[in-house]
Amino acid sequence: MIQPQDGSIFFIVNPKSGASSNKRLVGTFRAYLEQHGYDLHVEYTNSLEHGCQLAQQAGADDRYKLVAAAGGDGTIREVVHGLSGSKKPLLIIPCGTENLLANELGFDVRPETVIKAFESGHVRPLDLGIANQRHFTSIAGIGFDGKVVHRVQSVRKGHISHLSYFWPLWRTFWDYDFPAMKITVDGKEFFSGRGLLFVGNISRYAIGLGILNKADFSDGLLDVCVFRCSHCWSLLKHAVMTVLKLNHRSKHAFYTQAQSIRVESECNTMLTELDGDPGPSLPLDISIIPQAIQVLVPPRAKPAGIRTRIRRMIG
Repeated sequence: MIQPQDGSIFFIVNPKSGASSNKRLVGTFRAYLEQHGYDLHVEYTNSLEHGCQLAQQAGADDRYKLVAAAGGDGTIREVVHGLSGSKKPLLIIPCGTENLLANELGFDVRPETVIKAFESGHVRPLDLGIANQRHFTSIAGIGFDGKVVHRVQSVRKGHISHLSYFWPLWRTFWDYDFPAMKITVDGKEFFSGRGLLFVGNISRYAIGLGILNKADFSDGLLDVCVFRCSHCWSLLKHAVMTVLKLNHRSKHAFYTQAQSIRVESECNTMLTELDGDPGPSLPLDISIIPQAIQVLVPPRAKPAGIRTRIRRMIG
């Protein structure tokens, strides 16, 4: 555990991220640090890129012994990018809609969980993915997933909730045509045909779905899952099997681990997403930076499953 005499804490906050309850989490943890005599340097982001710049500033300044970042998956991604290569640990304060990485690390939205992680001083290395020179900490989705995220972003006005995804998901379910793609992993062809692809660093996706169930965020590998899929009803079947944890038993599901992935398609409208934000265009070259930074995690932490996340969603 870092003591007040060890140095200052650089506190990065996205003021637009999350609901009011999550903002109270930030205030409670900040009050805890101040009451215990910690010197804080607080900065508020005005863009995702600004979050990366602030993290780079903190990483290069010897006065700061810890970086705390409050925000959603996009903010945390940029802070991790900015800290990449630094030995300074990062403490995540989850304030977004999904908080994919924070959930994977064992965080919830309770102040005591964040405080326990801070006090325990338990650190884990975290890998960082790169897709066409853009970074991601959690999951890259190519195809159906990418189109949903682009639709959400096209109508987004400020903070979004889980309900913000309903109509984009519904529309995409009925009109997506599942164009063919070619996927190469570590220099060898892995899949060719119609489907949807997930590449990631964490085992749980939206609402706790175990799509990449073998993923380990510190193993230096990216997990790759392809569902062969040509129409909406095969997609629905894959979704049901995923909820039932039977998805990887299907002969139409393909799973591997790799350090590099290339995705190509003759369809020039296939979309991608990185950590819930619109991603770059195809062709897509994805790689991994092993153990890019160190993150503080709660004691005996484990990823939150579907039931836990649904309970949080409905309060």
